[in-house]
Amino acid sequence: MRMLYLIFIAIFTIATPDCTSQIQIEGERAVNEEKPIIYLGADNSYINEMEDCGTKYKDKGREKDPFQIFADYKCNLTRVRLWHTPSWYDTLNQGKRYSDFEDVKRTLHRSKKAGMMNLLNYHLSDTWSDPQKQRVPAAWLPVVDNLPVLKDSLYNYIYSTLEALGKIQLIPEMVQIGNETNKGILLSPLDDSLNTLDWKRNSELFNVGIKAVRDFEKASGQKILIALHMAAPEEARELLQGYLEHGITDFDIIGISYYWAWHKPTTIPEAAAIVRKMRERNPDKQVIIFETGYPWTLEHNDRASNIINEPHPDYNPPTPEMQLKWLVDLTHASLANGASGVLYWEPAWVSTPCSTPWGKGSHQEHATFFDFENNVLNKGGMNWFGKNYSSSSTSYIHKPLISISKDDKFIEIQTDSNPEAYKFIIFGENGIEKTRGNLMELELNESRISKFSKEVLGKGNYHIVVTGPDHWIGSLGFTKN
Repeated sequence: MRMLYLIFIAIFTIATPDCTSQIQIEGERAVNEEKPIIYLGADNSYINEMEDCGTKYKDKGREKDPFQIFADYKCNLTRVRLWHTPSWYDTLNQGKRYSDFEDVKRTLHRSKKAGMMNLLNYHLSDTWSDPQKQRVPAAWLPVVDNLPVLKDSLYNYIYSTLEALGKIQLIPEMVQIGNETNKGILLSPLDDSLNTLDWKRNSELFNVGIKAVRDFEKASGQKILIALHMAAPEEARELLQGYLEHGITDFDIIGISYYWAWHKPTTIPEAAAIVRKMRERNPDKQVIIFETGYPWTLEHNDRASNIINEPHPDYNPPTPEMQLKWLVDLTHASLANGASGVLYWEPAWVSTPCSTPWGKGSHQEHATFFDFENNVLNKGGMNWFGKNYSSSSTSYIHKPLISISKDDKFIEIQTDSNPEAYKFIIFGENGIEKTRGNLMELELNESRISKFSKEVLGKGNYHIVVTGPDHWIGSLGFTKN
């Protein structure tokens, strides 16, 4: 969210459905072997804190467990943020910390008990990380410029938290490595003040974080989907090329934040068109709108400033019905263009007597799914989860630009212009480059489809990335048996 982010001193003290949709390449179309999951979820990281501050959530006037409320309305995934050491909470309210590991365990347990899946969001900071702020945790500041030690700290942190969750049967179905990482991750205060992105440093950090998850997967035997998360559809499209070209390839989900208030003038159809391009160019990856939000009113229920203040002209004035319409329209458009779901940011961050670092109350009470009495809004966003989106999700015809031939010996690459203008890079595990070249160096058939022979590679998992003079064609993961 866009909000006001030594050696690893101690390793952070600290059964589920398979969410993957297996894809098999068949000619020019990817065919799902099983019905894909449509993720309709909510970031409910604030619920525990709100309840400790006195909130009683209600549905139709009846007090009810908020996680059960979301599950009853057909929400199927809870997103929860994890901060390393949020010590700034010590001077707020009763001095109790939230979004630390103990609080996250509580959220994961409550969500799972209500029957929902979970997405663990590693902010990789002690506080909010977003496109403008990516501060390294204070515990790692002494080694922020010692990349080998910093990588070791990151690996141990991610692996140990997952291991601790595994011991109490709370392994999440998804994790994201960083939050809105448009400027990278784990920056020093000086680097965080600059608007540069060191791809070499970030590729090593992202890949070691990914490796920690993959290693835990192997040790636990449980599948975990890995996501990268970027803000703004237009920026995400460009950033994705950078990730792929620098060997950050072993992930499953492209997560995007899309809010009208911050990402205008990009409209819902334009955001959906970007989703389609990402899916066509990366047939082995899912795309999910990880964050969106829309106000149901511009009124306040406290003195804390509200952070989403600009309604879209076509969804104005803000009402519960307009909030619902925004979400339904965005979901239909995204799914019809290949997305796997949409998640809402903080629909339960209601107003309380407690304070944030920036004011007393909530900065989001006008964009939650609850009225100012903490009752589920009548005809508001909570009803979005239960709509029927099956027609939109099945209308997308996937025509990847990169495919694996049926004999499993070649990778076929289709370009829309002269192959001379394009290059390919093949990465192995952990983002290690194996080979690169120009498409014209490859075998070219009568249909001007370049063919790369997998026979030159050893056994293992790989990723091929194909780029042009001003854009990337696409990427594809594959295995050499």
